[in-house]
Amino acid sequence: MTALTLSTAAAPGLRADAIVIGVAKNAKGLVVAPGAEAVDKAYDGRLAGVLETLGATGAEGEVTKLPAPSGFKAPVVVAVGLGSEPEKDAGFDAEALRRAAGVAARALAGAKKAAFALPLAEAADAGVVGEGVLLGAYSFDVYKESGRQGQDAAKAKNGKAPLAEAALLGGKPRDKAYKAAIERAVAVSEELNRARDLVNTPPNELDPEAFAAVAQAAAKEHGIKAQVLDEKALAKGGYGGILGVGAGSAAGPRLVKLSYTSSKATKSLAFVGKGITYDSGGISLKPAGHNETMKCDMAGAAAVFAAVVAAARLGLEVNVTGWLALAENMPSGSATRPGDVLRMYSGKTVEVLNTDAEGRLVLADALWAASQEKPDAIIDVATLTGAMMLALGSRTYGVMANDDAFRAAVHEAAEEVGEPAWPMPLPEHLRKGMDSATADIANMGERMGGGLVAGLFLREFVGEGITWAHLDIAGPAFNEGGPFGYTPKGGTGTAVRTLVRVAELTAAGDLG
Repeated sequence: MTALTLSTAAAPGLRADAIVIGVAKNAKGLVVAPGAEAVDKAYDGRLAGVLETLGATGAEGEVTKLPAPSGFKAPVVVAVGLGSEPEKDAGFDAEALRRAAGVAARALAGAKKAAFALPLAEAADAGVVGEGVLLGAYSFDVYKESGRQGQDAAKAKNGKAPLAEAALLGGKPRDKAYKAAIERAVAVSEELNRARDLVNTPPNELDPEAFAAVAQAAAKEHGIKAQVLDEKALAKGGYGGILGVGAGSAAGPRLVKLSYTSSKATKSLAFVGKGITYDSGGISLKPAGHNETMKCDMAGAAAVFAAVVAAARLGLEVNVTGWLALAENMPSGSATRPGDVLRMYSGKTVEVLNTDAEGRLVLADALWAASQEKPDAIIDVATLTGAMMLALGSRTYGVMANDDAFRAAVHEAAEEVGEPAWPMPLPEHLRKGMDSATADIANMGERMGGGLVAGLFLREFVGEGITWAHLDIAGPAFNEGGPFGYTPKGGTGTAVRTLVRVAELTAAGDLG
């Protein structure tokens, strides 16, 4: 991953491939953002005018390159748009800084070193810019010839390796707050990028057993306790939902429990992730055109895994347990059929009306398992329903909960870290549609409001008196379009930062 440093060096004398500055727009036109004063001075204060001549407007996501002034050791200045200039005495929005840094890092692929002279009014800004750089520079090329053979091969094939080093100018290397902000950015970004890697890994390389092995290795490295239940253990324990979904695959299901504990913790959280390593729809086979990206159906489990490891790396004073419900949903002679009844880990029976509504079945078992430990709160994360994508689009995820205050707190945490989310209701009248004449509940209900129906189904498997929230990340978990901001094409790592922030706020006693 890109190396990240703080630097007090002046932009003109720093040896680098490029100097990154920010530009914004106001009613009068283009303005150069704070942090780039030395660069603007070298252009005799006319940098904004030069950039406007080149077509720059300051809009978010816009990149303009121009030759560096005489005397600079870097040959190129890269101006990246920050959007509208904030009001007087107000700093730039954190997400605008994060996105700008990500855009610049991606634009500088192939460079060995870049200096970022973006606005750093305080330590938190350094963390935000650092996070944007590390997330924006991400690439996944391990299955390409260039990726397998390293950066030199990439250049030989006319490819571009990720930006190797980013120096944040205006940072204070000896200041504890700045150092802590950078350390946090590195820990969270590295784990988020690990989640992206998992989502992007082809399903023939990442079945439930392989995913469990990755989680075990990371747990060992970071002092996290790991427990893995295989098919025999799941059968002995009565995990009918996970077993039922995995019954049609040659790759057996797994339930992974990751436990991070702090000796100073007074609160506990459980994160539960849907981990369908490939979703064909089972017997209720998906139609043509809907299968190609179904390797991403384990994005919820990837997010949970990454968040638990990040919490451990940050040494948060809260106990965090992650539950990864892993299975591959395939059609075969042994697959669960529409009309079958599964006995869940909770003891409830579920009539399976559609085998493509499988995520809620594996989550139900994991939610009940998490509930037995009576945490202070549970959050599940899942690429659960196409209905949520229809409701909120491809960049926003839905938040449902059995407690309005907790739902609001999770939503606020998501928005704070730059993950667009929206609070959604759990209308009681939709519960009746899941009544079954054969079992305690059916896994399908009314078609309209399907994302909310799924949330109501999951609520049935949360222990009494436990605060719970459900994040349906079906839209933003996998970006099928072009990259934007610090978000790449493919796996995005959505919800990792929200979960980490919830854990931080819980540790500090500030959630809600």
